[in-house]
Amino acid sequence: MKTQWKHENLTYLALWGLLFIAPVLSLYIRSTTDAQLLFSWNEVFNVWRELLIFLLAFLLHNFLMAPLLIYRGRRWTYIALVAVIAGCFTVWQCSMRPDMKRMQPEAKEMRHDDKGMHPEGEGMHHDMEPHHMPPHGEQAPPPPRPLPERKPGATEHMNDKMPPVILGEHDIIAGIILLLMFGMNLGIKLYFKQRNDQQEMANLEKQNLEHQLEYLRYQINPHFFMNTLNNIHALVDIDPEKAKHTILELSKMMRFVLYEGNKKTVPLRSEFDFLRNYITLMSLRYTDSVKITVNLPEPPSRCEVPPLLFVTFVENAFKHGISYQQPSFVDVRVALSNDTLVFHCQNSRHPAPASQQDQQQGGVGLHNIRERLKLIYGDRYSLRINEGSDTYNVDLILPL
Repeated sequence: MKTQWKHENLTYLALWGLLFIAPVLSLYIRSTTDAQLLFSWNEVFNVWRELLIFLLAFLLHNFLMAPLLIYRGRRWTYIALVAVIAGCFTVWQCSMRPDMKRMQPEAKEMRHDDKGMHPEGEGMHHDMEPHHMPPHGEQAPPPPRPLPERKPGATEHMNDKMPPVILGEHDIIAGIILLLMFGMNLGIKLYFKQRNDQQEMANLEKQNLEHQLEYLRYQINPHFFMNTLNNIHALVDIDPEKAKHTILELSKMMRFVLYEGNKKTVPLRSEFDFLRNYITLMSLRYTDSVKITVNLPEPPSRCEVPPLLFVTFVENAFKHGISYQQPSFVDVRVALSNDTLVFHCQNSRHPAPASQQDQQQGGVGLHNIRERLKLIYGDRYSLRINEGSDTYNVDLILPL
């Protein structure tokens, strides 16, 4: 809000500065091009005196009247104040106009004086002296044409019957300029208010996005650790030594989740290391009948991705794609090309009892990962999940 107020007032200051500088520049340019015209500060001060009245009206409108309409919605109060300001402005304009009735007697006296002083006035050719006659043999100039006779008092009588001028052309133009100035003030205020509202809305959307991502991360972490602890519990009965080693691996993974999982992005190399550790941990509980393939290339150091982005797919592959009675496999591959990451995860699929199918449909892992991808990448990612009769495929394409 403070930034909006600052930028708005700087705009007004620049516009009024140009208005007050314009008469100085105009008179200076005219005085340099016309040698008979002298630069006079009195003329500039007269223009500034007119502008000061507009400036006072603008200040009243900007700081008192416009906020009532834009920020408080008091439309009728604003219209009433505009009418009062416009009326006071019109009265001031009329009071500053010269009194036409006071000037009319002076004009009458000038007309009577001109009639008597005119060199070719009425009756002059009747009083011409003889020594003004042209010499013998020269043609006399034609006598001056008499001026048309005017009825005495006709002009004065017509001027007396003319109605007094209430609003002159100058007053009407000044009133239009005043209303246009108010409209310009409202337009600028609405522009800066709309821009401030857009910035606040963007900040709210950003905060909402961060809160949603944080909520999804907190959902993924317990879900991940719950499945991992179940795997360790199974290893305790199968191979206690492997269970101890698994607990150490799990501590490393917990350190990554606690210290790196809250960040917006992590290096792709760290994410791949975490994924390798997780697959190693999960493979300890299975026999050689389960084929596990991992192909993660060495990524560039500049590449970063959101943390814990791929482990959900791998977790589902181990949870729902491994069977102790039938041959099973898990295949995890990543390809990097042209600032694009292609993640592929495929696992075997085995029919499950109806009770387990209902539990699988109620999981939050895939739902959360879809929400994260949508919030982070928008429409710049591609996620395809194909459920075949005996395989389950996930293809994820992300920009780097």
